[in-house]
Amino acid sequence: MSSDALPDDPETLKAMLVAERVQNERLRQIIKELQRHRFGRRAETLPEDQMLLGLEDVEQAEADHAAETDASPLERQVRAHKRRINRGALPAHLPRIEIVVDIDDRTCPCCQGELHRIGEDRSERLDIVPAQFRVLVTRRPKYACRACEDGVVQAPAPARLIEGGLPTEATVAQVLVSKYADHLPLYRQAQIYARQGIDLDRSTLADWVGHAAWHLRPLHERMLLRLRQLPRLFADETTAPVLDPGRGRTKPGQLWAYAADDRPWGGSDPPGVAYVYAPDRKAERPIAHLEGFKGILQVDGYAGYRKLAEGSNVRLAFCWSHVRRGFYELATPGPSPIASEALEHIAALYAIEKDIRGRGADERRTVRQQKSQPLVDALEPWLRAKLGLISQKSKLAEAIRYALSRWEGLTRFIDDGRIELDNNTVERSIRPIAMHESLCTPSSSVCKHWKRVRVDNATRTTFPGHRRFDRLRRQVVGTDLMRCAGNNLHSRKDTGFDKAPYRVVCDA
Repeated sequence: MSSDALPDDPETLKAMLVAERVQNERLRQIIKELQRHRFGRRAETLPEDQMLLGLEDVEQAEADHAAETDASPLERQVRAHKRRINRGALPAHLPRIEIVVDIDDRTCPCCQGELHRIGEDRSERLDIVPAQFRVLVTRRPKYACRACEDGVVQAPAPARLIEGGLPTEATVAQVLVSKYADHLPLYRQAQIYARQGIDLDRSTLADWVGHAAWHLRPLHERMLLRLRQLPRLFADETTAPVLDPGRGRTKPGQLWAYAADDRPWGGSDPPGVAYVYAPDRKAERPIAHLEGFKGILQVDGYAGYRKLAEGSNVRLAFCWSHVRRGFYELATPGPSPIASEALEHIAALYAIEKDIRGRGADERRTVRQQKSQPLVDALEPWLRAKLGLISQKSKLAEAIRYALSRWEGLTRFIDDGRIELDNNTVERSIRPIAMHESLCTPSSSVCKHWKRVRVDNATRTTFPGHRRFDRLRRQVVGTDLMRCAGNNLHSRKDTGFDKAPYRVVCDA
């Protein structure tokens, strides 16, 4: 605007100047947010893996120097003793192969008498047997009667996962674990097998994955059904780039995660998570996925969940972590007194939750009503008062309105000890997908398989069990999982897999 076009009224000029300053401040906040998103940390806390990655080279250099300086036997013994103190115990489930290192002569060097055993020193080392291919030969003898010579008797051929195919269930399980747990694409697996003289085309491995996904479908369907029957669930979604055949590029898909975890309040049900692929993020997706669900659904601020709760028996509990994130992004780049004070209020709620984690639901409800209720009652009017003092177009106003518009769902945890303060349970389960850890971009058909064969942890702690490969191998064995008596996932213990029902699909 030129100087001639400016009004002469001082009050009008002041109003224009204030409006311009508000707009400039909003633009500065947007630029800071974009800079933090582009150049800052992706999370509020630095991941442990990232810190360990920076220490690897230092630790390797230190070990190389230690190996060079270990000249005397005494120094080697001291270092070996320190390593034994710090290394911990090897898992008890690993097989032990004992090697006895004994003396050749049991005659006393002093009096020539016979030595008797008074004890022993025992040490353990971790040994690895490289992957070894073998061929399972199935022989079915044929029998005939010499007297009548009428017909041949032979045992029926055992069912195979892939009729007429080469792989055993263990081989298919190894391919699945390598692809979905270790993020090793099929073409690289084919290269690994070729080094041992096993020529397998990538398309052949893809065929195995497709067959295994089909056989695992009943487990996923049963898992999702069981989750819908629970009174409390966590839900979250994330984008996943999938190949768009014929166009030479990727298109965005959506992976939804529905999780349950009662351990924070001492519940007896084991944790679990089910993934569902969808081509878009429409509100109809969670409505279809959770058809028949009645209870509390803990979610983020996505508006599609509100449509799910309208006219149904679903009550929404919102996430304080998402509320905190809006204030954190304002307080981190520079001074923001209101955002910093809001973070202090939220931190007080989390401090209470830390003290009652793992206690019973009734005790958690009592403590929350005594300690958290006053904090929440004071926080709401404080937010409304601050909202009236700031520009309604600022990012801070957006963060405050985000919290106030979801206040009923945010405070629902006070009267129910089973509800968590945030949605981090399912966020942790879907984070590996959102971080794009896979080395290959999947196609849409493979994304549909993810909900059945993806191997991930649903919660921060690893699910019980040690040998993931063996577990998945047992799940793939058999061609009729729906009619198998041992696959009753509604029971607390599974007679076929000898594990809690949730773990079957979580590990698969």
